[in-house]
Amino acid sequence: MELTLLGTGAPAGLPRPDCPCAACAAALGDDARGATSLLVDGALLLDLTPGAAFAAARAGRSLTGVGQVLLTHPHDGPAVEVPAGLPQPGRVPDGRELALLTGHRVRAVAMDSPGTGYAVTGPDGQRALYLPPGGAPAGLAESGSSVETYDVLLADVVGRPDALARLRAVGAVGPATDVVAVHLGHDVPPGAELRRRLAAAGARAVPDGTTLAVGGYPGVLDVPRRTLVLGGARSGKSVEAERRLESFPDVLYVATGGTRGGDTEWAGRVAAHRERRPGSWRTTETCDLVPLLKDDGPPLLIDCLSLWLTDAMDSVGAWDDAEWAGGGERALRERVRELTGAVREARRVVVAVSNEVGSGIVPATASGRRYRDELGRLNAAFAGECEQVLLVVAGQAVVLRG
Repeated sequence: MELTLLGTGAPAGLPRPDCPCAACAAALGDDARGATSLLVDGALLLDLTPGAAFAAARAGRSLTGVGQVLLTHPHDGPAVEVPAGLPQPGRVPDGRELALLTGHRVRAVAMDSPGTGYAVTGPDGQRALYLPPGGAPAGLAESGSSVETYDVLLADVVGRPDALARLRAVGAVGPATDVVAVHLGHDVPPGAELRRRLAAAGARAVPDGTTLAVGGYPGVLDVPRRTLVLGGARSGKSVEAERRLESFPDVLYVATGGTRGGDTEWAGRVAAHRERRPGSWRTTETCDLVPLLKDDGPPLLIDCLSLWLTDAMDSVGAWDDAEWAGGGERALRERVRELTGAVREARRVVVAVSNEVGSGIVPATASGRRYRDELGRLNAAFAGECEQVLLVVAGQAVVLRG
């Protein structure tokens, strides 16, 4: 089964007409995208968009053999004039299946928002799932039930990462599923940043006109098993770390900061972090990271190493010069070696956050300078065990490794 993407953009396309934003200004060449539309084996068209016939011609395809046009967007009529020779667009009711003379079967998938998704099975049994913008499947079977895995998923990965997480949770998307992001608009970063962000989710983007051979797994980069995200205060480092795992179910969020009785400002910070996380994630508050790293299980998001270091330095008496010289420094080095050794041996996906300090004012106290120096050493040691290291500056992630 062959899938030709006549467009890969949001309904308004990219760039949007008359939009002055930076994403639209940078949407040139392969990063310019028409509204998403999918041609299946030249016989089935999912979503009729402006200029569909010209888009097909540019991709080396023709619409003359199309026998069925189906809509996914939450409207009942065609968005544009129907080209001569094409059948009138229609919609399959949720849960119903349509059999085509070409041997394709199309089942309508209910969404949790207006619109219709389509599961397409080719004559050879290969399966693709195509979702509308802003939509995720509703009423998925519980994990452990019998669910067939799709060969290709085409979905709004950036806008609805939770859709991908849900499909992974029930086995509908597996390690060999080709996950292709579509409905890309001006609210996503173009170019290399988009490709990096999608790769972290095990997905990819392709230019308009690309034909996908279903079953020919393209070798999407594996999600890095260990990632360190560095950044200064309010740089966006925690958001970046969370974004890397939001398309995966059952993430364990490890909060090393604990609670601070009576500190309402700190409580507000903690609440803001919790509200941002997907509802399926679990949270544990602990600085005992080594057992978690040694265990198998769902991905870990550790936020953050800076607070872990504060706890470790407290435990070895690092703030007292005499205790530091009398064994505290040696004890801290051992704690850091134990932690980095556990990271080296970790089998689960790990994303850790830490502060990048020491680039500004030198601390006025010896204890402040000691903490700054030890955090720099910890970050360097932890980064040495990670496949990918990012530095977030002003909300922009700079890849240092990976």
